[in-house]
Amino acid sequence: MNEKERYIIEEFKKADLTINEDQARQYLALYEFMIEYNKNVNLTSITEFADVVMKHFIDSVLPFSRLDIPDRASFIDVGTGAGFPALPLMLFRPDLKATLCDSLGKRCIYLEKVCTEIGVKAEIIHARSEELGRKRRECFDFSTARAVSAMPVLSEYCIPFVKVGGRFIALKSVNEDISTAENAINLLGSRIESISDYKLPNSDDRRVVIVKKISATPAKYPRSSANIAKKPL
Repeated sequence: MNEKERYIIEEFKKADLTINEDQARQYLALYEFMIEYNKNVNLTSITEFADVVMKHFIDSVLPFSRLDIPDRASFIDVGTGAGFPALPLMLFRPDLKATLCDSLGKRCIYLEKVCTEIGVKAEIIHARSEELGRKRRECFDFSTARAVSAMPVLSEYCIPFVKVGGRFIALKSVNEDISTAENAINLLGSRIESISDYKLPNSDDRRVVIVKKISATPAKYPRSSANIAKKPL
């Protein structure tokens, strides 16, 4: 085990996350492949090793580690970008069945390649999330997104994917007023189950919002991206 792999294990331990040497090697392979690929395709502005470990890897895993997610649960990462939170989560929980959706073809090519590089299996879909949401309705145990979109907008993109009884797990800023999304969430057949604030080991504040799907999402949702942006629910 080299110094960087040891560092990854120790940083995860600070967050009460336990990984083994094989997982540390996978995380390091993810870091090295992403940074090299980032020279030609814009994936992330966070490139320093320690920052990637904390702000991409641990940030992606920690909220899920605190939730009761069943073995072999299926999930979709909506607007996954460079693969966060999906890729670090898949390394931490290799039993999960992952689908990664992004609207940019170049990023999807990267995701296919990096999954091969780090040894994980995932379904990579190049599509706009609102279009895919009309085709893959209510077929995942949970959906997730680590996105800057406001919660009413993000909910319309993500909730239609979730089975009744499943959850939408949103990784959000502590500065956002989540109550503004209650109407949207209710219209989409769901309710807010919990809002939890926590800190990363570097003291950065984070929030995870759990939305429970209680009934089928009406067929008219999700709307077109233009309508979602113009008139949020």
